[in-house]
Amino acid sequence: MDEPSTKPYLIRAIYEWCADAGYTPYLAVQVDEYTQVPAGYVKDGQIVLNVGGDAVKNLQLGNEDISCNGRFGGVAHQLMIPVAAVIGIFAKETGQGL
Repeated sequence: MDEPSTKPYLIRAIYEWCADAGYTPYLAVQVDEYTQVPAGYVKDGQIVLNVGGDAVKNLQLGNEDISCNGRFGGVAHQLMIPVAAVIGIFAKETGQGL
């Protein structure tokens, strides 16, 4: 049996740390064919998403995928991000994170 990756656990830990500290968690993502985000907001193959509770709904930080509902330009979107596509997670206010 393969050992599970530590990446989704670290993402959840930094997300919780941001919430506890009152910071806004941002997720940096390398967009590929498996990533479902609004294409008009992708720059140089990447997108940075505010995944704080005020910005997204129904956030699920799973071991394989991250999903949520977000609004871009007033239009609702279902987002799906493979954990493998996550470049980092950090606090907007301090830049600290992974």
